[in-house]
Amino acid sequence: MEARRKQVYLVTGGCGFLGWHLVKMLVERSDGEIAEVRVFDLYLDENMKHLCTEDVKVTLRQGNITNLTEVMAAVEGVDVVIHSASIVDVWGKFSPDKIKEVNIKGTENVIQACVEHGVQYLIYTSSMEVVGPNVKGDHFYRGNEETDYNIYHDKPYPLSKAAAEALVLASNGKQVKGGKQLNTCVLRPTGIYGEKHELMRSYYEEGRKMGRRIFRVIPASIEHGRVYVGNVAWMHLLAARKIQQSPSAIGGQAYFCYDNSPYLSYYDFNMEFLAACGFQLIGSRPLIPYFILFFVAFLNELLQWLLRPFFCYAPLLNKYTLAVASTTFTVQTDKAEQHFGYKPLYSWEESKARTINWIKTFDEEHSKEQ
Repeated sequence: MEARRKQVYLVTGGCGFLGWHLVKMLVERSDGEIAEVRVFDLYLDENMKHLCTEDVKVTLRQGNITNLTEVMAAVEGVDVVIHSASIVDVWGKFSPDKIKEVNIKGTENVIQACVEHGVQYLIYTSSMEVVGPNVKGDHFYRGNEETDYNIYHDKPYPLSKAAAEALVLASNGKQVKGGKQLNTCVLRPTGIYGEKHELMRSYYEEGRKMGRRIFRVIPASIEHGRVYVGNVAWMHLLAARKIQQSPSAIGGQAYFCYDNSPYLSYYDFNMEFLAACGFQLIGSRPLIPYFILFFVAFLNELLQWLLRPFFCYAPLLNKYTLAVASTTFTVQTDKAEQHFGYKPLYSWEESKARTINWIKTFDEEHSKEQ
């Protein structure tokens, strides 16, 4: 009996926060089915070559997701594509045109490359923000993929992710070279956390400047769903396996990413990790009235518009980020478990411990600098 050929996986955006964990997961959990994990990114991390093993090769391909020729070259010879390359920007660091070019045109390029090279399986990393929270402040409490919700966005990032997701879902069943068909599905992570999360590093650095104090400005009653990056990577791997075994079962489907992480406000959730480094959360109630926060957010957006011709002013607080932080968005679903057997690989306790150990390295870095 002829042995089954080992596969080649491509991870776009493979050097990013989620991408790094995806590549690591694919290598460590290949189960003898994967020969190569190909990483495609604009900026390469040469250290990722060390993730390879005797059984699984990790190759790095530098390229721009907006360049069709470079995407076509990366996809050639691939069996499964996990498309996680994206600009994640809700602060205005990038122009709307740049966000659309990367997130929408880049996705169009990936789909076209799959069609031209006969790739049958495409997993797309979408975002909870294709649904919400919306800027009107409508809460999404323990919702699932079928929950009726007033989806309303006016910012480039969520609009671009929603458009890209729609492109991927619409391409499910599309004929590819060789006469077969493309099978696609999308995964929507809620707020991802874990090792290598640069936003968490930013919170740490800002709090350190304030004497390791974090000041509460959002009510503790506002809850957000968070999910550990290792579990998001695990869900991608399981979806990639299932879509090959039973394309009709999950092809054309969208899934929220979830695990057992607690539903808390952003401040209380971050303190689950920062407290281990001596940080304190000041205030049981918001220390700044909402109308003042809104005024500052409005002022930040005005300054951003005025200063755009001269330099990039992109503060963390704007009207969109304030609306997101002030709106409950939590999911409660078992769709991924029903459709492809997903259960969190990492418990909350292990996810928390891994994240804390990573954050503690910041203290070590600062100690060496002194």
